[in-house]
Formats: sequence, C-alpha cells, structure tokens
Amino acid sequence: MAINSARKAANIRNMFSIKVVCLALVSFTAVSFEVVVTESTDWTEAGEFTTGIEGPAVNKAGELFAVNYQSQGTIGRVTGKNEIEKYLDLPDGSVGNGIRFDQAGNMYIADYVNHNILKVAQGSKEIDVYAHSSEMNQPNDIAIMENGILFASDPNWAENTGNLWRIDLNGDVVLLESGMGTTNGIEVSPDNERLYVNESIQRKIWVYDLSPEGEISNKRLFVSFDDFGLDGMRTDNKGNLYIARYGAGFVLAFDPSGKLIHKIQLKGDFPTNVAFGGKDGKQVFVTMQKRGSIETFQNNIPGRNY
Repeated sequence: MAINSARKAANIRNMFSIKVVCLALVSFTAVSFEVVVTESTDWTEAGEFTTGIEGPAVNKAGELFAVNYQSQGTIGRVTGKNEIEKYLDLPDGSVGNGIRFDQAGNMYIADYVNHNILKVAQGSKEIDVYAHSSEMNQPNDIAIMENGILFASDPNWAENTGNLWRIDLNGDVVLLESGMGTTNGIEVSPDNERLYVNESIQRKIWVYDLSPEGEISNKRLFVSFDDFGLDGMRTDNKGNLYIARYGAGFVLAFDPSGKLIHKIQLKGDFPTNVAFGGKDGKQVFVTMQKRGSIETFQNNIPGRNY
C-alpha cells in the first residue's frame, strides 16, 4: 500500500533510517554477479497526484491508471507523458489503493476505507461493490490469476500485523492466513503457480505454491532485508519479481530463485508500486509517494501477460 496515512508514514520513519544507500541493501547474500543497473525518468510531473498515489495498472489499450489524482478518492488515467485526466470519483468516501484488470478488461480497485473490492466493468464507468468484508483491516494491494481469482493483502499498521485474503469469482471473501506481519505487496507468477506476499515492516517476502483454485501451500521465505520497507510488486513474463523498496529509492528485481538481477535507481526515495505497460510491455511505471508522481524506466523483459 502507498504510505497514505500519517500513522503509516510515522511507522516507517520510526522503523528505518531514511537515507540513500549503496547496492549492499540485500544483506542475506553477497552480490558477486553482475547486476543490471537502470535509472528512472519522470513520466508525470511532481504534485499531479496526492501522496496517496498507488495502483498502478495498465489496461489492454495501454492506458495507465493510478489512484488519488489531484485529490483522495479519485482514479487518474495517464495516456502519455504528462497526459493525465481524472477518470473516476469513487463513491461513499471510498479511497482506492491497488488496481488490477482481468482478462476481460474489468477493473478492480481495493477500497481500504470501506473494506471493499470495487469493480468497474469494461466499457463502463459504473462502480459496483464486487466483494466486501467488515473483517478486513483495509484491503490494500491486490493480485489476480488469469482465471480471475483475486488476492488481497490486508495490513493493520497500528499493530504491525496483517492478513491474506482470496476473493473468489462469485465475490466471496476467504481468509487464507491471519496473524502475518504487515502484509503489503502481492503478486502472482506468470504461470499462476506461485503467490508472492511481502510484509512491509518485517521486510520479508514470502512465496506460496498456488493451485488453479487459488489454494495456497508450502509457504517459504523468498527473500528478506535488514533495512527500509517493502511495497508493491509485479512479475515479468520470465517470472522475475520487481519490488518497490519504500524509503530506499530503488526497485529491485529478483529471479525466481531469489537472486538479485536488476537494480533501478529512482529519482525519489518512496516508491509505492510498479506496473508494466508501453507498446511492448517493457515500460515500467513506478508510483512515488512523496513526489506525488509517476516515474518510468525501460526494462529488457516485458511484464506478465505481455
């Protein structure tokens, strides 16, 4: 989740010393192989979005969407560099966080205020409640299988805990795991056989085996860090995992074995999420909290589903 509350931002600041660091961020292993290093550039100007900027997600038409454009509770549509417009106002005081699209082009939005997953049907701007549970703390980032099954992270920032939920095709909300750390970024592998979930405060990324029905098993630690936070994640079509390192000013990519392969230096220090898009699926968009903007870089591998 974008660090979009004073409590959450204070939590992160208290837990970590915010400073620029060298590549030795990943303390669990010595990096003895060559890591591709890339720098980002601006895709939108600073301040176009609020500090609640999150999402982001690209539809099949190549349009980029992110939450909280100019004011909280909105969805912005970005059609090119510095080409932004307000797409939707969310109803009933809802505020969005993660956005995903299914294979039919329907948009799903995690509404953390009202404990909803909202749905906007392809070709419509009508907003419906697709799933709701008052037992959720605040649905945060969401991931989706190719068959349309959704997963939602569900942090409790005050207590540094979190849950993991599945949203079935009929909108039923199923608790998969409770009592985790502060669940945040979440993603499905391109073969739909792995589910990745990170814990932002605890700085751990877990991976589960995933069945076609969305059942999880064989939980194990994928990678962990000694400093800074974790936020949104995405996979490319080779199964590499890209992670927004909140406070560190990097996106880091790991191959499916957990080896660091790519470091992207960002202009700002507070990335909240990443999404693939562009003409060939190799352009990556990074939402930046403190800057209220979107940065971008070119990747050498297209994103999942491209």
